[in-house]
Amino acid sequence: MTTSTTDPKKLDKRGLPADLKTAAKAALDKKAEDLRILDLRGTSAFTDYFVIMHGNSSRHNVALADALEDALKKSKIRPMGVEGRLHGEWILMDYGFFIVHIFSRAARDYYAMEKLWADAPRAAY
Repeated sequence: MTTSTTDPKKLDKRGLPADLKTAAKAALDKKAEDLRILDLRGTSAFTDYFVIMHGNSSRHNVALADALEDALKKSKIRPMGVEGRLHGEWILMDYGFFIVHIFSRAARDYYAMEKLWADAPRAAY
């Protein structure tokens, strides 16, 4: 397990898979806000990680999704599915072993994914 010895809920960023680091870098390069990676390997059967962030507007959210998709495509990683790109309030990108959630600030507050998965170790960027 890749958790820190000082805080069992803190995820060690150095041990993250390369694809997650690529996704995080692409999002941060496009000014994603409050980016978090949740390690769901011990609690979820459908994915290993969530990448959660929000943008400043629906346009910004779509730009974040485009940047992530382009960066991962260079590594020959393509999403199995993308939902919500049309409205941009909550864009979900399913890459199999990780799922990206790009929210508006209001949608992120409303759905409170971090609270829903409160027991999951996490890394903040």
